[in-house]
Amino acid sequence: MSQSDCIFCRIVRGEIPCAQIYADDHVLSFLDIGPVNRGHALIVPREHHRTVLDMPARLGEHIIAAQQRVGRAIMEATGAEGLNIFQNNFATAGQVVFHVHWHLVPRFPGDGHELWPQGQYGSIDEMQALAKAIRERME
Repeated sequence: MSQSDCIFCRIVRGEIPCAQIYADDHVLSFLDIGPVNRGHALIVPREHHRTVLDMPARLGEHIIAAQQRVGRAIMEATGAEGLNIFQNNFATAGQVVFHVHWHLVPRFPGDGHELWPQGQYGSIDEMQALAKAIRERME
C-alpha cells in the first residue's frame, strides 16, 4: 500500500475526517472508529512508517509525550480506572493498517477484556538459549 492509499496518511492530510483529540508537528491522535471501549484512541506519527521497526527512534519521544497527555485526558474524560497502550507489528500480530500506530484503550472494572494467557519455557536452559540467540542477532 502506498502512502497515498494509506488511510492514516489520508487522515493526517485531512482528506478523511476524524474525531481528533490531539495534534502537533509529529503526531496525530483521534478516536478509533471501532473502539474496544468508549474513549479508545489512536496515536499515529504524521510520517508514514509501516511498523515500529521501520520508524526512526527520534519519533519515540514525541509519541510517548502524546501517550501521556492523551492517556491522562482519556482516563479523566471517561472515568477509566486503567489504560492499555499497545501496538501491533505485521499482520500475524494483528496489524490491520500498515502505518505504525498505538492504541490507547481505557479500562474499567468488569469490562470483560482480559490479557492473553501467559505461557512458560520448558526450562531455564531453554530460556537462556533463546536470550543468547536474540542477543547475538543484535551484535
